[in-house]
Amino acid sequence: MRKPQPLLIGYARVSTEGQTLDQQRAALKAAGCKRVFEEKASGAQRGRPELAKMLDHLQPGNVVTVTRDLLDIAERIGQVEAGLRSLAEPWADTTTPAGRMVLTFFAGVAEFERSLIHERTSAGRVAAKAKGVRFGRPPALSAEQIAHARQLINGDMKPAEVARLLGVHRATLYRALDGASAES
Repeated sequence: MRKPQPLLIGYARVSTEGQTLDQQRAALKAAGCKRVFEEKASGAQRGRPELAKMLDHLQPGNVVTVTRDLLDIAERIGQVEAGLRSLAEPWADTTTPAGRMVLTFFAGVAEFERSLIHERTSAGRVAAKAKGVRFGRPPALSAEQIAHARQLINGDMKPAEVARLLGVHRATLYRALDGASAES
């Protein structure tokens, strides 16, 4: 008795609005994918709605075919007992024992690289902070503006009016005033 062909499902992603999915879409259709889930989202972004829909759609025996994002979604697909096949990396095919072994090896290498990047980034942040570099958004109000706002409020001007005068939200003004009090 002949084994039924698995249902091929495609996943295509580009990172920016300026990029197009046309090449990936064509490659996935040519590979025999019956359904292709597509989205424009950063690779670093964990919350990808189309990827989530695809994972919900998977059933045991299905094979997800991708042109990229291989290691990121391989583990999630394996949890559903579906297979993964990459068009760009022919060695990456979790429907074969050799493909599973190679993918496991590369997943380990990718995890190792992520931990090295994390260590270097952390060390860089510590060094930058030691040199006085400030991280995050710049303050909405300067020290002079905060001092002026405090004078206006002490002169019986309502905080909402002062915030409007300075072009910030009232909550921003309160945070700046509280932060300036804490630094004193």
